[in-house]
Amino acid sequence: MKKIIGYLLTHVRADFDRTLYLRVLLFLTVCTAINYYLDFEDSIVDSYVGQPVRYLWYFLVYGFAYFGTIAIMNFSGRLSGIFRNRLFWIYSLTGIVVLSIEPEFSYSMGIWAGNQNAELYYWNYKIMHETAPLFCTLVPLYIFYRLCDKKTENFYGLTVRNVDFRPYALMLLIMVPPIFWASTQPDFLDTYPTYRQSLPTAQLGQPSWVLALAYEAAYGVAFVMTELMFRGFLVIGMAAVLGSEAVLPMVVTYAFLHFGKPLGETVGSVFGGYILGVLALYSRNIWGGVAIHLGVAWLMELAAWTQK
Repeated sequence: MKKIIGYLLTHVRADFDRTLYLRVLLFLTVCTAINYYLDFEDSIVDSYVGQPVRYLWYFLVYGFAYFGTIAIMNFSGRLSGIFRNRLFWIYSLTGIVVLSIEPEFSYSMGIWAGNQNAELYYWNYKIMHETAPLFCTLVPLYIFYRLCDKKTENFYGLTVRNVDFRPYALMLLIMVPPIFWASTQPDFLDTYPTYRQSLPTAQLGQPSWVLALAYEAAYGVAFVMTELMFRGFLVIGMAAVLGSEAVLPMVVTYAFLHFGKPLGETVGSVFGGYILGVLALYSRNIWGGVAIHLGVAWLMELAAWTQK
């Protein structure tokens, strides 16, 4: 825990500027208020589900979050000349394009699950939907890393060198009470657990707990890919161009990712995204973030199941 606190203090001392942080916070607050007032993510963007134009919508939404934050930082005297930096555009546009593919691609992967009976189809849909980021996130980022990235020393934090999980276990323990409190709230139970129907034990010939664990494992894959994208590429990868300035635009974009979820989760993603971004920046790996993100996700699943 001492090392984690040390990373955070080092970053805040070097990076914190009250005017800049307030401007970014105001930008994010206004965008969040507009999203939840208009139900923008669910009622507008998701109205195009299953249509190719949804890729464009997500590119515009995430691009607005990322480049809007970069513009604020530039206006505040940080990242001077960044918009004339060729590498910045190569890296950042790659990240936004890959990020924009995932929501619609995951939906399409789920649809390809086949035309079985409704319960079996639903289970197959959930498994394919959650594992789709292996194809639309891991594969394109690895291709970019091998062909274009000459600056990052490992594959965006997917290294087990010098990883210590003990501080993250303590952080998870601290999170248990607030998560179980949140599970008593109606908006939380509107979203979780993410798998709600009875499992197709008869069709697959497996006990329900085996199929439930299979789903939760697939659910976990999606979170590993989220860490690879946000803390791996958008922090460790973008640090090759932005240095420590890579954290703030990642945090804002990460908050936009949560716009279809309960408001409390979106607010929490700002603080969680900042902490995990700093940890990735200084540790040069994403496994701490994976442990926290995945642990919290599974705790939320468990908490919701106890309420249901």
